[in-house]
Amino acid sequence: MSAELPTDTYSRPKDIDNRSTRWQRFIWRLETLAWDLIYWAPIKALPPDKASDFVGWLFKKIGPLLSQHKTVTRNLALAFPEKSEAERHEIAMAAWENVGRTAGELPHLPKINPYSGDRVEVIGGEHLDAALAMDKGLVLISGHFANFEIMAAAICKRPAECVITYRALNNPHIDQRLSRLRQRYGGAIQAPKGIGTRRLMKALRSRQAVALLNDQKFNQGLPISFFGHPAMTAPGPSRLALKYGAPLLFVSTRRTGPARFAVTFHEPFFPSSTGDLDADVKASVESITAMIEAEVRANPGQWFWQHRRWPKEAWKAAGIT
Repeated sequence: MSAELPTDTYSRPKDIDNRSTRWQRFIWRLETLAWDLIYWAPIKALPPDKASDFVGWLFKKIGPLLSQHKTVTRNLALAFPEKSEAERHEIAMAAWENVGRTAGELPHLPKINPYSGDRVEVIGGEHLDAALAMDKGLVLISGHFANFEIMAAAICKRPAECVITYRALNNPHIDQRLSRLRQRYGGAIQAPKGIGTRRLMKALRSRQAVALLNDQKFNQGLPISFFGHPAMTAPGPSRLALKYGAPLLFVSTRRTGPARFAVTFHEPFFPSSTGDLDADVKASVESITAMIEAEVRANPGQWFWQHRRWPKEAWKAAGIT
């Protein structure tokens, strides 16, 4: 791999690097060396199914030993109080396996093409086509389901020119490697959170598509009910759709086997526009959150429970320690 990407295809928030110390930059170099030699090269040498199986198995073993496992168990107790501890443990193990499988599949993304071969089934592609044909721009929303990298390729290889947001990694070398991989795999224009808002707005002004994941905690967001508990949720996708008169389209991804998936494009819809912007945004965010919750309930072991989606106060109120 070459050392750099052209500046027009790779950018990152400068504050991440500006805060780094000389020691931190040294650690980043060591991490990158380990990434290349211990993870990427050996996993890429395996067939895609074997890589998915092996790293999935590995994460089922090491995941429960990590500090994030406590977050997983707390989240599951909050979301599924009606389930037994054994049932929640089974979901937790499936969630760790899914994270591992995703890591195992990452070096093989170019082989997992949504529109060639038998690894990805695309359902409802006509909904994406119809939404784009409206020529009003399009806001696609999804969550961290299964291997969410597959979703981007299902959008951009249809093809649809799309600006997709992502969270830049602290390590700039690994971040650049992933950016390069996504660029080659999906062909998307990537907009790192923190500096990508103008790219999203420019795309929608040009009546193009943008895609955002809308299922993680956003401290400056709206307190929206998620599994019956308030969760701070980003209003950005809804605000963009209302501002530019663009439809919203929910995308879900499910794992059907090792390195095999089904990506579903749901029917597009326009958020209500009553003239009360705050109320319209909240109603839209509630609708999106309900879609995400329904998908998580349908496939709980394929969602990213390792994220602290709810505030600590929600755990305390529910008596979860």
